[in-house]
Amino acid sequence: MPWPVLLTHPLAILGALALCVVAAELLARHTWLRHGGTALTVIVLTAVLANLRIIPSSTGDVPLYSALFFEISWMAIFLLLLEVRLLEVVKAGRQILILFALAVLSTTLGAWVGVRLAGGAEVFGEHLPVLAGMFTATYTGGSANFVAIASQYRMTDGVLLAGANAVDAGMTTVWMAVTVVVPRLLLRWRPELAAGRMLSGERGGSPVDRDLKAELVEEIEQDSETLHPLDLGILLALAAFSVRLSIVGAEWFESVTGFALPGILILTSLALLLAQLPRVQRLRGGRTLGLFGVYLFLAVIGALCDLEALRESGAVGLGLLVMVCVLLLVHGAVVFGSAVALRLDPDTAAVASQASIGGGTSALALARSLGRSDLVLPAILIGALGNGVGTYLGVMVVTLLS
Repeated sequence: MPWPVLLTHPLAILGALALCVVAAELLARHTWLRHGGTALTVIVLTAVLANLRIIPSSTGDVPLYSALFFEISWMAIFLLLLEVRLLEVVKAGRQILILFALAVLSTTLGAWVGVRLAGGAEVFGEHLPVLAGMFTATYTGGSANFVAIASQYRMTDGVLLAGANAVDAGMTTVWMAVTVVVPRLLLRWRPELAAGRMLSGERGGSPVDRDLKAELVEEIEQDSETLHPLDLGILLALAAFSVRLSIVGAEWFESVTGFALPGILILTSLALLLAQLPRVQRLRGGRTLGLFGVYLFLAVIGALCDLEALRESGAVGLGLLVMVCVLLLVHGAVVFGSAVALRLDPDTAAVASQASIGGGTSALALARSLGRSDLVLPAILIGALGNGVGTYLGVMVVTLLS
């Protein structure tokens, strides 16, 4: 007979989850676990605590888990989306925007093809549409989009979510290596592609370069911001009211039309509209709060994960790996194939691809590793754009496959 759970009070559980986030962040910054990232590390840590019965492992008896999985995660998504400046995106440049559009579309196509080649419903069962939507979303903008789709469709299978995160983290690392190597190979094979660099403003300094602020890049890399109580109060109020309005709006829309409109789409649209207001753009702390909320969501995923069931889920794990490999192959073929066909800069194609698959932060790191300082801020801008459109595409894929 298993021993009783050690921590059962909501405050004690929340404290344990917060400490897991702290530990995961430190481990991901200062040890070899940085290759897995904070997201995967926090899942592993909370899974260990739950399976040792230090914290509960079921949402049904833990209202805190339900709140973190749904309402709090939606607030986090809202706050992260307030970072999207649609008017700023045009500064990224036409070439990288075209390549990013191709990257996003090829991700969507790759997810659709991948779930079928991986075994379809025979392997993934009823979760197939949501899994395809989650990977479409996360490989368009990042983990916030993954959270949005999982939360909207009540994906509470901890084993499946933990497996999906593990595959996501591993293949994102692999893709970073691919996007470092492929531009070099393409330039060696087709030297004339170097001419495409002039179109992306190489070395000479584009308007984006001249506007680049070192503190912005540092904040993005370090996930840090200067906070003020007034800003935090406004941000939390906006997030709370927007989440409630989205839920009520979705219920009203369905009662009037008979069509189920996902509330997460209403929330995303509200956030993107508010994000364009100058007063909202001056608020500080949204990214930090939002990121912490996403990590708490991932901590709950870990708590729901039965390690014994994860060990025995070989077919599903292999299916997830096949699906993501196919997705990335389709994505890479379209993005880099288009760069060759249209004689566009391979470095720009790589950064656009990485912004889609890994998000703005990893695209920024790639731009620096390629020695392309002119692509640093465009990487951040299109990464933010991916955050904005990822949820829409994820919902579209879920709807088409349902």
